[in-house]
Amino acid sequence: MFLASCSLTMPVAATSNPVGSKTGQATGTCFFYQICLGADASIKAACENGGITKISTVDMKTTSLFGIIVTYTCIVTGE
Repeated sequence: MFLASCSLTMPVAATSNPVGSKTGQATGTCFFYQICLGADASIKAACENGGITKISTVDMKTTSLFGIIVTYTCIVTGE
């Protein structure tokens, strides 16, 4: 059986703050794009995970396996 996966990373936001050395990520997994049990891929969770107080950039990465298992990852950089 062949497995197919697709991953896409897109910019969401940028601020005038200089690009910092810290990176934080928050990941949530969903099924069929709609059933997301306890998934938290928020900017706030990513900042807390990376110890970031001043946001520079925010990116969102979406990975899909046949549309059945979908993983959302919020990636925040800053200081």
